[in-house]
Amino acid sequence: MNELSYWNGELVTDDKPSISVFDVGVVQGVTVPEQMRTFGGKLFRLDEHLQRLRRSLHIVGIDGLDMEVLKDAAETIASHNHSLLQSGDDLGLSLIVTPGSCVAATHADGPRPTVGMYTTPLPFHRWAEKYSTGETLIVSSVRQVPANCWPAELKCRSRIHYFLADREAQRRKQGARALLLDQDGLVAEASTASVILYRAREGLIVPPVEKVLPSVSVGVLQALAGRLRIDFVRRDISVEDVYSADEVFLSSTSPCMQPVVSVDDSLIGGGVPGELFHQIIDAWSSLVGLNIVAQATAFAAR
Repeated sequence: MNELSYWNGELVTDDKPSISVFDVGVVQGVTVPEQMRTFGGKLFRLDEHLQRLRRSLHIVGIDGLDMEVLKDAAETIASHNHSLLQSGDDLGLSLIVTPGSCVAATHADGPRPTVGMYTTPLPFHRWAEKYSTGETLIVSSVRQVPANCWPAELKCRSRIHYFLADREAQRRKQGARALLLDQDGLVAEASTASVILYRAREGLIVPPVEKVLPSVSVGVLQALAGRLRIDFVRRDISVEDVYSADEVFLSSTSPCMQPVVSVDDSLIGGGVPGELFHQIIDAWSSLVGLNIVAQATAFAAR
């Protein structure tokens, strides 16, 4: 049985779909993505991801895609492809949209958007050990893209600043990830992840919503904080706030949440994952019906 993917309105069972070298997503890097994962074969927070996709598409002028059609295709692909995995495993689903070809349009109404969807088994080996050893961050000289280039709420594949920031971090400390500041020197995000602080007197702290990409994972974290009776605050975060935090976390779609144990060689929480991290990842596991850490550990080597 072959894997399913989705390409411009059709479910296909060929190899992974390809994109034309003349596509604007290749020529100019104009690609709006969403990355999702399954838990037990079910896509997590699919509606929230599609809502964010709709907002991003509107910003780049791509309107009219039927989100219900994309939702049905995503669920079909995820269900079919998950059935091909070993029991207990899960997969990631990538959805990409571009404005289409930049060559002379063959359609009277202009070029049509390119829409693709495909899955891969989750690469647990990239992060499984981080649940116990923690992440190391280096504050990068590469800054977050300012809002006068594109709005913070736009999720796009134009991420060379992440690439350059991580290269700098890894030159300074092997295995480290970059912590990016905004143009005012305030904490924006890590490369491909949201940054969350915990201070006992304040609770969980994240940057203001208007300054960062709306994060589905942070929304989950906020709901879990409510269940655990932990305050949740949105405010500007300085680098000094990070250094002095009781705990620091990264949050993103596939790993869900990971502890940070060092920032610029300054230890966080004594250099080991803290008590609150364990409470929250356990609560997240209960929410999705499986042990997130145990699954990643079990499938780190397939």
